[in-house]
Amino acid sequence: MGERENDFICAPGLRLKAHERVTEVQFKMMTGQIDRVEEMVETIERRLWLIVYGMLAVILAETFRSVFTYVQ
Repeated sequence: MGERENDFICAPGLRLKAHERVTEVQFKMMTGQIDRVEEMVETIERRLWLIVYGMLAVILAETFRSVFTYVQ
């Protein structure tokens, strides 16, 4: 009886299954691309914070240098 059920697979049903598979592959690829974009954003964010801390260090160093030269 199980073999008989496979004989009656219709074309619209096959099209639907093929469309579901294509959609699943597209969703997996889109998820992968989103993950890569998130990694790039995290890298840019780290670099931005490094620049901010570097600028702060330069400003503080110049401030201390000015104070020390004024004190002497």
